[in-house]
This record gives sequence, structure tokens and C-alpha cells, in this order.
Amino acid sequence: MTESKPQWFDAGTIDDIPLRGSRRLKHNDQKIALFRTTENKVYALRDSCPHDAGPLSEGMVHGSCVTCPLHNWVISLETGEAQGADSGATPVYPVKIQGQQVLLNMARTH
Repeated sequence: MTESKPQWFDAGTIDDIPLRGSRRLKHNDQKIALFRTTENKVYALRDSCPHDAGPLSEGMVHGSCVTCPLHNWVISLETGEAQGADSGATPVYPVKIQGQQVLLNMARTH
């Protein structure tokens, strides 16, 4: 059995993602939200809150978290896990930056 190499695809440039904001994209049947923090770090999560499937891409980015616009759940951009007393997680996808290009791998990390 051979191990397959990660399949990276071009998700646009870092400037396509607003600072402290997000950009939504679709890859095959997956809705993905790309987030950019104040520190210019980029994260990718499934665009679905673990609580009630709210669109995380419409939430507020603060620090390394996003707050879901439906019920104010705070989700870690690094792990996809709900913070505080809430529990649950949304899948996180690997991201790498090459120059200004954002590359996304659809192999989930969490």
C-alpha cells in the first residue's frame, strides 16, 4: 500500500482574505472558510459551527478565534474546538503560504 502525497490547491492570495475577516470557498462538496488574523496568520475550517451549523465565515475574528454569528459560540481557528463551557469541534484543514499564495489541503487535521 502506497501512501499518497498531500494534495495542495491554490485558494487565492492572502490579500483575498480581509484582515480579521474571512473568505468562503467551495471545494468539491466542502464549504470552507479561510480566516486571516491581525498577525496575518491564515487558518481554514469547515464553514459550519459545531453547535448549530452556523456559517463561521460570517463571524467575528478575534485573536486566534472566531465567534459564530448565530449563538456566539467561540471556535479556535487553530484546533476547531469550541472554547469555554461549550463543547464540540469543526474540522480544520492545513494551510501554507508561499509568497502571497494561500495553499489549502483538504486532508483534515482535527
